[in-house]
Amino acid sequence: MQSSAYNSYNSTSLSVDNQEKLVLMLYEGILRFAARAKKAMQEKNVQEKVMFINKISAIFIELSSSLDLNQGQIAHYLKGLYAREITRLIEANIKNDVDAIDEVIRVTRGLISAWNDATGTNTQGASDVDR
Repeated sequence: MQSSAYNSYNSTSLSVDNQEKLVLMLYEGILRFAARAKKAMQEKNVQEKVMFINKISAIFIELSSSLDLNQGQIAHYLKGLYAREITRLIEANIKNDVDAIDEVIRVTRGLISAWNDATGTNTQGASDVDR
């Protein structure tokens, strides 16, 4: 019985390769939503701006909550970086600050580059958003 439960759990958990792709997909989602939030700001579409900023914040919250802080300084650094980007998103939302969105885009591009270096992958795709 215990073996059956373990096998069931093991079959539903993500493989390391899929986890690496998932993080990259989340970063790329941030870029897509940031470009849309920026466009909504420029068009003075408050409802869409708020929706896309909330989506970006939710991704950063998910990334932050999935960190294993027992893995060393990089996890602590990322937690602080994600918190800073959430703060910048709040500021962008309140002040209609396109520069804050641009900062989130720049930081996320840097995260994608670092993630690709760390995992040995190379993607172009959404990391080219709004260049």
